[in-house]
Amino acid sequence: MIEARHLRVLRAVAATGSFSAAGRELGCTQPAVSQQMKALEASVGTPLLVRSGREMRLTQAGEALVRHAAGILAGLTAAEEEVAAIAGLRAGRVRLVSFPSGSSALVPTALAALRAAHPGTRVFLEEAEPPRSVELLREGDCDVALAFRYEGAAGAEEWDDLVVRPLLTDRLVALVPERHRLARAESVAIGELAQEPWIAGCPRCRGQLVEVCEGAGFTPRIDFATDDYPAVVGLVGAGLGVAVLPQLAVESVRPRGARTVALEPAVERQIVALTLPDLAQVPAVAATLEQLARAAAR
Repeated sequence: MIEARHLRVLRAVAATGSFSAAGRELGCTQPAVSQQMKALEASVGTPLLVRSGREMRLTQAGEALVRHAAGILAGLTAAEEEVAAIAGLRAGRVRLVSFPSGSSALVPTALAALRAAHPGTRVFLEEAEPPRSVELLREGDCDVALAFRYEGAAGAEEWDDLVVRPLLTDRLVALVPERHRLARAESVAIGELAQEPWIAGCPRCRGQLVEVCEGAGFTPRIDFATDDYPAVVGLVGAGLGVAVLPQLAVESVRPRGARTVALEPAVERQIVALTLPDLAQVPAVAATLEQLARAAAR
């Protein structure tokens, strides 16, 4: 196996014509140069130099290796500089996957702060709901995944192999038309909405809605279903039904014609940032996790 340090010695010997002159150029002794040349010849399995008295010339193999050495050493230098830049956050790339309300409420603040602190770090954003976002992380298609899970939900062990950075607890709220009989209430039990037409959100949230309603003794009559939070708010505002949304989702839109009411008992979901253990050691990924945590704390 050819080592970079041996290539540097070979180039110095070829340029200066002797071991002693190469040693002076490299800041080492003549015997050290001789020893490294022997090690290089042993690695390639053929002589690289022909010694005749005080004169020294390259063999054909030596000429070929010197010719390639310049490009090899230049590539190594470039690689070392790039890695040093990434390690020092002067450069780097982070692929972030987030669910929609996280993209609108947490990601902009976090990425603006990251860019201000480390302008050389680039972040690429894609949207996906869990569990798809977690699958993308495990498949190597992203570096950080924003995800959520509801309290008491099954499958808590599904993240045991990941680094989990808790961000915030997001509470579900009821969304009713502003002229609804419960629009001015401080809180509402979900059972009080049993006879209302419902607007459902994303498939995972819809499953949570049905579970919460069935726990209160009824099955919601879902008249409309959409994954678009502004559409949910618009339908409620138009008086077409009621909905239950995460507080984070409501904060990302302007609920015209609709009012939020606290649900009792509280139903909450945990918002987290996920990454793989090895990726957590990458400076750009660690900085992204830190800025997401700071954005969530505001």
